[in-house]
Amino acid sequence: MRKLRSPDGPPMGTTMQKRAGVADPVLLALVALGVLLVPWFLAGPGGAVTPWVIQAGIDITMTYFAWRLATHAEMTVDGRRFWRVVVLACASCAVGDTYQAVLMIAQPGNTRISLVQTAFVVAGMATVVAATLRHPLGGAGRQRLRLWFDAATVLTGVAVFLWYFLLATELSGKQAADRWAASATAVVMLLITFGLLKLILSGTAPFTRGAGVLASLGVAGTALAAPLTTGLLGDPGPGLMTVVQLLPCVLTAFSLRLQQVRAGQLARRVDTTAGTRSSRLPYLAVISTQVLLLFSLLDGHVDLRVWGVAVGTAAITALVLGRQVAALRDNERLLGQIDEQSERFRALVQHTSDLTLVVDRESTVSYASPAAERVLGMPAAQLLGTSLFERTHPDDVPGVNALARQLAAHPGMGITTQVRWRHADGSYRWMDIVSTDLRHNPSVRGVVLNARDATEARALHDELQRQATHDVLTGLGNRVLLHQRLAEASGAVSMLLIDLDGFKEINDRYGHHAGDLVLRTVADRLTGLLGADEVAARLGGDEFAVLLPGTDVVGAATLADRIALVLAEPMTIADLELTVGASIGVSAGEPGEGDGLLREADAAMYRRKKQRKARRRETARA
Repeated sequence: MRKLRSPDGPPMGTTMQKRAGVADPVLLALVALGVLLVPWFLAGPGGAVTPWVIQAGIDITMTYFAWRLATHAEMTVDGRRFWRVVVLACASCAVGDTYQAVLMIAQPGNTRISLVQTAFVVAGMATVVAATLRHPLGGAGRQRLRLWFDAATVLTGVAVFLWYFLLATELSGKQAADRWAASATAVVMLLITFGLLKLILSGTAPFTRGAGVLASLGVAGTALAAPLTTGLLGDPGPGLMTVVQLLPCVLTAFSLRLQQVRAGQLARRVDTTAGTRSSRLPYLAVISTQVLLLFSLLDGHVDLRVWGVAVGTAAITALVLGRQVAALRDNERLLGQIDEQSERFRALVQHTSDLTLVVDRESTVSYASPAAERVLGMPAAQLLGTSLFERTHPDDVPGVNALARQLAAHPGMGITTQVRWRHADGSYRWMDIVSTDLRHNPSVRGVVLNARDATEARALHDELQRQATHDVLTGLGNRVLLHQRLAEASGAVSMLLIDLDGFKEINDRYGHHAGDLVLRTVADRLTGLLGADEVAARLGGDEFAVLLPGTDVVGAATLADRIALVLAEPMTIADLELTVGASIGVSAGEPGEGDGLLREADAAMYRRKKQRKARRRETARA
């Protein structure tokens, strides 16, 4: 079923799905949970056990969302594989956080994070890292290289912030076990963020762009939110620290549910190759890193944290330079290919016998190929700005108007027609034309006409068609044309059948050449007596027929008498004065009675011939 499209917006199916996502009760519940966390832990009872219970519940919820996505009917094979890994990762995190919650309940005074919890979380997140890195990117070669440069640039920027606000402090201010646990969690979260960004930039992600960005923010927030808050506020207190640690988890769950609601959009998403869609994230990473470097140098104290930012800034600069070098090489290669293709196009157009024109909506020529001089006898530059309507034969203008309507109804489809265009010498040439409406193409913005001179072919076609419907000797129509005109006639018609008297004697005595000249003279005299809609035809030998549309039997008989008188007049043939008579039969009826009209006229003609012979015998006896 076709998607309905509003005049000024996206497909209505997509719009309705977005509205459904906004009104989804589960999404609204997650928003409410995020809002309620703030007063609960800042002004409410809070507690040390509650955050872990909430965290475990969020993990279980995300496991369910991921399972629904992995079993979605419209999900691709690669997408199902990705989401099955996410199911395992969320389940692993749920086990670890549930264990920590149970441990906190059993040991209320213990606030340290268990290595068991850290192991399950790191193991689960590591599987997601593998899934994001193994998911197909799309594109090939240089496109993938640019994608990796962009993703690495963003990753380096995130790593610099992670180092400055978390890792440098964690590695220097805690016990060894805590340092390694915090570092492992942060690194894994960083790698997940990198994998998500890579998929977002590639255009082949098994999730929508909006859901992917929210998930990236949520995952990055689990690693960066707490140290950023500490760095900005000093000691934020347990309540605020709990809020900033839980809100990214709620945001991640929100992104999974949003993707579940909008999973159908993946089936309708237009495929894009890697690198064809430019992203602003690498540029944002570069700017943010430069700003952070300036911020870290404000107090004038250079320590391990500042050196890390400096190294990261140098690395991100190197990545940008590598990306630019790759882009410059790609541009040089593309420019070379464009030049080669342009030269090939010019060579083909220069030497082709076909004329290519591009015209606008008013049929004004905006491009003409060099073949214009061979086809129309004028330089291509002389055609530019002229109207093809002025060059078209007047009889062909209605057909051109009909062609314009066809092209507008079928943009992009080639339509073939034949039109006469005026040559520079004033004559008209028949053209075989293939017209394609490419006004929607920004590189063309016009109707493309490929024209070939078909004058000789058309003349041959017309001659063959004429020979099929006309007598070669006299130029009159033949029996085929007579029946065609009968079929085209409307209303009553009359038919005359003419048989020449005395023609056989002329043929036998003076030869076939003289007989042929007599037949041509008869044809000329017949044509001179007929009107525009009346048709004379030679049926064979010395037998002729005349079709009279809209004439009754009385009018036909009157014309028959005139024809007999005119044909009986002497004719000069090769210095000989010869005469022939004409026996004419008359019939009248409807166009559908063609054969019957001929038979009736033939019978009347033979009756007339017998009557004339009988009168001659009586005259001879007398």
